Amino acid sequence: MIKGILFIALKNSYGKKKLGEALNKKAHSDMLKAIGYEVENIWIDDYESNDKLQEVILSKANEFQPNIIFFKIFKFEIQFNTLEKLRERCFLVNWFGDDQWRFENFTSKYANYFDVCITTDKFSIDKYKSIGQNNVIRSQHASFENFTNYENINYKYDVSFIGGSNPFRKWFVHQLLKKGIQVECFGSGWANGRISYKEMDDIMLHSKVNLNISNSIGYDIRYILHNPKNIFSLLKSITLNHSKNISQTKARIFEIPVRGGFEITEFVPSLEDYFDIGKNIACYSTVDEAILLISYYLKNEEEREKIKSLSVEYARTKHTYKERTLDFMQKIEEIYKDKYNG
Repeated sequence: MIKGILFIALKNSYGKKKLGEALNKKAHSDMLKAIGYEVENIWIDDYESNDKLQEVILSKANEFQPNIIFFKIFKFEIQFNTLEKLRERCFLVNWFGDDQWRFENFTSKYANYFDVCITTDKFSIDKYKSIGQNNVIRSQHASFENFTNYENINYKYDVSFIGGSNPFRKWFVHQLLKKGIQVECFGSGWANGRISYKEMDDIMLHSKVNLNISNSIGYDIRYILHNPKNIFSLLKSITLNHSKNISQTKARIFEIPVRGGFEITEFVPSLEDYFDIGKNIACYSTVDEAILLISYYLKNEEEREKIKSLSVEYARTKHTYKERTLDFMQKIEEIYKDKYNG
């Protein structure tokens, strides 16, 4: 039975203090504590010296004697020989969050040092097996719990978008504006700037439509021809199989309904595993479809509110970090038991 967990991850987003605290503590460490485990943390970005980090990890593992060590390695911060030493006495787990584009150049180098690998990409599971790693658990990003009342809202915005600005997203929003759809955009690079989590909660709740644009690159011929640089970006995306521009499920898809908002999201592969498309979520594949859906749901309030209600209730039950943690820890417990008691 697992009691103690040593959790090792970045404290700050991308390891940069100026970007604010990463979700690792609240989404993983705190959730592990909330469901009954004893958890101690090591924050990778607290150490400027990589050798010092290895020393601290080995020392803490010896002192704390955890049943498992749960990693969220961002780059190559953890040395392979450190993992070899740890695995002699501990059960090792790592969460790999970007296998859609990092498997070949990152995950494949690390995977077999762990007793269990967690992936957010179901299409990578066979890749793990092809290199000899069979203990693969599929999980996903999620949202923090939120039970704010979402009915009879006095809306502040017709359409909002929360996320960093990039050329494709700017072009996308401009296409909507040309059709008379005003989108209030929040995040780095937009006029409204970055916002806090509290502000994000308020915006999602008080928007008739929360637009989610997952991709950072577009394949619409109008966008590609809009700027010669877009042609280069497209070719790079197609030719590099580790391209970061591959569509993937992100936390925002779950955050919007859990916070009480109605969502129109870009379709990404495996979205159908988490929502009933057309029933409790609306999704588009092109900017023209987005325009059509936004216009429709702004005019048809009753239908919009019905879908929102179904989405919120479903997401608050199924798509919180607590539910995710309970699910993958149950599976880890089974593999752990097989290893030590089998």
